[in-house]
Amino acid sequence: MSSAKFQGEPVLVADIGGTNARFALVDAGNRTDPVLFGIRRYAVTQFDSLATAIRHYLQETDVPVQPRRAVLGVAAPVKGDRINITNNPWTFSIAELRDALRFDAMSVMNDFSANSMSLPFLKSGDVAAIGPASNNGIQTAGSGSSDRTFAIIGPGTGLGVGALLLRGGRAITVDSEGGHAGFAPDNAYEFAILESARKHFERVSYERLICGPGLMNLYRAVCDVEGVVPSAQTPEQVTAMAGGNQDGPHYRTLDLFCGILGACAGDMALVFGAWDGVYLAGGMLATLMPWMTSGGFRRRFEAKGRYRPAMQAVPTLAILHPDLGLLGAAAQALSGPLILA
Repeated sequence: MSSAKFQGEPVLVADIGGTNARFALVDAGNRTDPVLFGIRRYAVTQFDSLATAIRHYLQETDVPVQPRRAVLGVAAPVKGDRINITNNPWTFSIAELRDALRFDAMSVMNDFSANSMSLPFLKSGDVAAIGPASNNGIQTAGSGSSDRTFAIIGPGTGLGVGALLLRGGRAITVDSEGGHAGFAPDNAYEFAILESARKHFERVSYERLICGPGLMNLYRAVCDVEGVVPSAQTPEQVTAMAGGNQDGPHYRTLDLFCGILGACAGDMALVFGAWDGVYLAGGMLATLMPWMTSGGFRRRFEAKGRYRPAMQAVPTLAILHPDLGLLGAAAQALSGPLILA
């Protein structure tokens, strides 16, 4: 990595999820365009701690000047100094991590706050419309200058939910644990799915059914309701077997998954007042797109009773950008002074 690429000092940015940890550098001297350098992705299981993972990244990445500041997006609530990643074993103190790595400043934000921060920097080629885009085609969060509100939802290791408010030229993110809102069945079949899932969980949230592990919970519930023995052991196997038989439990699981995701996304649009659009993120989207576009997702998104006409006008956009969390952390790094831990 050549020092000529940097106008100012490098800032470390990270996107720490339940399964993967992603790192990159952003040029603090470029205040308008968060360009990522030295992107690396590691499995969380490779390291015993976040500090070890960061040290490995900095040693592996050829940087003439070691960064002194960092912005970390983490899949966890950020309410104080102690951070416990929701779906991986890493836990850390922000102040202790900053001091151990000899950083001058470190900012930690919820991963979906980071994802939200990225939205104004997405281009039209970074998204794909599911259902009607809008009367004017695909309008990203960076288009136009009026005050607007967007929601973002993403099934991955868990189910992330957040929002972005654009007010007077400022970007304001809203942290949320909306993925843990309760699953609301829509019909008799889904009530049966709920009852099956309740055999294993005291409370069935959306995340119990619409994320990577949730796909398997949903599949087992479908098999239970239909009285068949599960033949798939992983989400990948469910997806691979789904294409062969549209009447089989594998296809029905994916179709149901996308329908429930649509219902949840519609709920979040109502909760946040996200009339300008709902973005869909997460590594599962690429695999799910054939089912997402088949109709069930958008039908359930719009099926909000008296609010159906309003929901029909709300765009739903799948994000194709491969490093969304890093882009958002980089945008946060360039938006102002970092918060001292």
